[in-house]
Amino acid sequence: MVKVLSINGGPRKNWNTDTLLQKALEGSKSVGAQTEAVHLYDLNFKGCTSCFACKRKNSKYVGHCAMKDDLSEVLEKVLKSDVLFLGSPIYFSNVTGLMRSFLERLLFSNLSYNEGHRSVYPGKLSSGFIYTMNVPEEFLQQVNYEALFEQTKNTLQLLNGTSEYLISADTYQFDDYSKYDAAMFNEKHKFQVKTEQFPLDCQKAFDMGARLARD
Repeated sequence: MVKVLSINGGPRKNWNTDTLLQKALEGSKSVGAQTEAVHLYDLNFKGCTSCFACKRKNSKYVGHCAMKDDLSEVLEKVLKSDVLFLGSPIYFSNVTGLMRSFLERLLFSNLSYNEGHRSVYPGKLSSGFIYTMNVPEEFLQQVNYEALFEQTKNTLQLLNGTSEYLISADTYQFDDYSKYDAAMFNEKHKFQVKTEQFPLDCQKAFDMGARLARD
């Protein structure tokens, strides 16, 4: 049975990022995959500390992070999966700090320092990254977010599988806009995007989940 794991790098459960990840898992389940969800904000862990245990000759940690904390078991689950879904809101032009720390721990331990070999990962893990953001989609080109998304996509291919991403822009940020100093945002417009565009993004996430699990 195909094993599919999702990693939520956003702090809010059942909100934009998490909802789209749930839809991706539903898509995978629809084609018979076994699924599991992980929320990084439930865990206590750090990013890479440059211990280089994964780079030592004859090390038992080649391809595995040697640090021991709440992320250790999750990383091992990733390496035993067939499909990995990741999700993060964009904070100050990048993924959340916890998602960044997760990627450091996962990918650096599988990066080869030898010539002619990009990766030490022996398997094949396909991935899909879901990005959510408050800014409208036309703003992405102005700040070149595409470069970030493409770079992460290419880096995830260290795991020898295909990688793709989905963008959900102009998201509904608050449950009640009247409670916040956020006059630059038009709540009526935001609600329209939430009711008209976000369901389409959910369908895209479902379709991606089914496609990657099936392929």
